[in-house]
Parts: sequence; C-alpha cells; structure tokens
Amino acid sequence: MGETHKTDVAIIGAGPVGLFAVFECGMLKMQCHVIDALEGAGGQCVALYPEKPIFDIPGHPSIDAAELIAKLEQQAAPFNPTYHLGHRVEKLTASGEGWRVETNQGAVIEARAVVIAAGCGAFGPNRPPLNDLDQYEGTSVFYLVKRREDFRGKRVVIAGGGDSALDWTIGLADIAERIMVVHRRPKFRGAPESVAKMEALAKEGRIDLVVPYQLHGLVGAQGKLEAVEVATLDGAVKRLEADILLPFFGLAMDLGPIAHWGLNVERNHIVVDPKTCATSAPGIFAVGDIANYPGKLKLILCGFSEAAMTAHAIYPLVHPGEALHFEYSTTKGVPG
Repeated sequence: MGETHKTDVAIIGAGPVGLFAVFECGMLKMQCHVIDALEGAGGQCVALYPEKPIFDIPGHPSIDAAELIAKLEQQAAPFNPTYHLGHRVEKLTASGEGWRVETNQGAVIEARAVVIAAGCGAFGPNRPPLNDLDQYEGTSVFYLVKRREDFRGKRVVIAGGGDSALDWTIGLADIAERIMVVHRRPKFRGAPESVAKMEALAKEGRIDLVVPYQLHGLVGAQGKLEAVEVATLDGAVKRLEADILLPFFGLAMDLGPIAHWGLNVERNHIVVDPKTCATSAPGIFAVGDIANYPGKLKLILCGFSEAAMTAHAIYPLVHPGEALHFEYSTTKGVPG
C-alpha cells in the first residue's frame, strides 16, 4: 500500500474542467489532489486533438487544445495541487466524514469531497480486427496524432469516415509525403465543410481516396510497416505502400470502476443536481461531460461553470460553520 494523503478535495480527471476545478477550489481556500489515468494532464483534449484549434473558449478566438491545458495548469499552479498522473481510481469508499480514493498504483487519498471530472470515463480506441496489429501499435499504427511533424515525409493511410479521419486528412495533407484515405463507402459522416475540403484535395491530386474499401491486413516486420492491405466487400485485395496507419473508428467509452460506486448512472453519465452538481452520494460531485441534467450542454465553457458551482457547494463541507463571503477575483486576487 502506498502513502496515504489527506486533502480537502480529490478531483478525478485532469482534463480542462478538472484543472479549472482546482482553481475554483483554491480560490475558496480548499486544497486539491488530482488523479488521472493518463500520463499527463489534459484528458481527451491532449489525447485526441492537441494541435487542433478550439474556437469557443471565451476571450480566445482560437486556441490549440494543448495550449489551453498549459494555461489551465498555470492558472491552477498558485494553489499547489498534487497530481497523481498515470493512476486509475479503482476504489471509492466512504471514510469518516469524507471519502477514501484508492488507485491502481497504490496511492490512497482521503478527502472531504470528491469531484468526478472524468470526461466520459475510461476511453480507448476502437481497434480494427487485423492480425498482428499489436506488433505495430506505437511504432507504425497510431490512434491519435500528438504532433503533425511526426508524420512529415511519411506515406500515411487514414482509415475511417468520421470527423477525426477528415480533420487529420486535411491537417496532414501538407506534411505527409502521401495520404491515402480508406473508407468502406463513398459517403463520409463528417462535417460537410470537411468533406468538401477533402474532396477538393483529392481532385487536386494531393490525396488518394481509396473507396469503397476496408482494412484487410498489415505487411511489415518488427513493428515497421511496409504496406496496408485493403479489400472490397467482394474480397478484392489491394496493396497500399505505407509507413503509417491511422485508424479512426471512434472511441470505446467505458465508465470502468465508476459504474460500481453506487452513483445514479444513466446511459454512461452521472446524474447530478444542476444547481450544485451533487451526485446521489453526499460529498461526491460530477462536472463536465460525465455529468448529466436536463438541458445539459457538452461544452468546455459549461464545464467551467459547473466547476465553479461545485466549489461553492463543497465549501461548507470543508469549512463547516464558516460563512463564505464571496469576492470576485479582481478584488481578491490569487496567491503570489
């Protein structure tokens, strides 16, 4: 068993809403520990689209996901949060007047309140059913793009017909030596403007549309891809010389252990009180994409608002009997 930590608030999830919850709790003199299964902060923002611009953050006409996370970490830094990254929460049990959080790495955090900001819970890519796929994962097969420069001069096969496939087809067209887009039917499911951009690239000869085909096999050795085999529904096989395969078939969402914590869960979301984001368990709150209530909008800015409401709801649990004299940050400032 690892070291036991005592804190005011345990925040499960280090995505943008979880990071902002650190700031909001800190402004109310509450210390936080933050736990996330990923190796770095940022959640799905950094895992799925670190270099993609986000356009609906107030005050930022456009900001890359990775830059947004860096700024949120900087904003939280004055309150000295403790991060437990690469830790998956396995157990959440009542303990005295609070909760005991245990991770798969042996860390134990005892907190007066818990904030679940876990996005859609544990998530991972839907992997294509290809032989020896695991031998190429991380070297020639990737399920997300962290840096476009990693694909400069490469022959890249992109498989899928949704927004991720379209976005990275467009985003890598000027980076890769060649882009080949494999989809099982001519019609794509992504945003119409993205489809139009992709089709324009194809007409200009800058990318190849390989339709209607689906992935059939991988050719290579020792993790180094030489070609991707694709096949029609009739079984005709075609070989695409390639260095990289990017399969974009969506994410498999799974609440994981959260589903067994006795909370009111509907359709893989935690039902909360819209006024406080309190769950059905006293002292446990949920914010961001994982939280649900009538009229819920899955927007980062709504998650930020939920983080603020939650911090105020937690305050009397951490500081019982103390009146909260609300002050704006322009008056109160932050620790130097």
